[in-house]
Amino acid sequence: MIRYPQKDCYTADDLAAIIAILRDPETGCPWDRVQTHESIRMNFLEEAYEAVDAIDLQDPELLCEELGDVLMQVVFHARIEEETGRGGWAQICDGVCRKLIWRHPHIFGAQSGAEGINDWDALKNMEKGRTTLAKDLASVPRALPALMRAAKLQKRAAKHGAGLPVPSAEDLAQKARDAARGGPDAEQAVGQLLFEAVAVARALGVDPEQALSRYNDAFEQNAPEPTV
Repeated sequence: MIRYPQKDCYTADDLAAIIAILRDPETGCPWDRVQTHESIRMNFLEEAYEAVDAIDLQDPELLCEELGDVLMQVVFHARIEEETGRGGWAQICDGVCRKLIWRHPHIFGAQSGAEGINDWDALKNMEKGRTTLAKDLASVPRALPALMRAAKLQKRAAKHGAGLPVPSAEDLAQKARDAARGGPDAEQAVGQLLFEAVAVARALGVDPEQALSRYNDAFEQNAPEPTV
């Protein structure tokens, strides 16, 4: 039994220390000490979604709790990295601070090699060595929800002059008819319809992921009860 000091207010350093205790291969928690990046991958996503849900609900107490869970996930993954000798909490904090300073030359002054560049994406591409459309598109995470990923792909393509033309209402209607016919190409037809619908949303200044999420909520609240 480990008696951790009781405090009026715990800090991020305490969180890192507690995770280290839970991960101890001899005396740690049987569940925590055997976890890997892969085994808790979905936990990270779930906690992030729960934090976003708290934001949408405008619930500050719930948001505080959920942000704590997200932070715990970050520290947990940082501890796993520290155990492998590849890095850890200190390196993560150092890296993100350097990134914020580098990408805000209008606040902190231009760093060496970034003089005259004030665009976040341009600085990010320079930092990552993304000089082509292919490299820029490949950097969009595949784990993103499909609508969100489609919007990011289209935005980055547009920056390289390869943006998707906004389809007309007639084009979308035809795509919908093609998809409704079904058949072996139905999945591709539906995918193309949704991808082009994202282009329409972007042209209107609408976040497609948020739009569908809010429509889902409206459907849930207003769906009529089935008649017997």
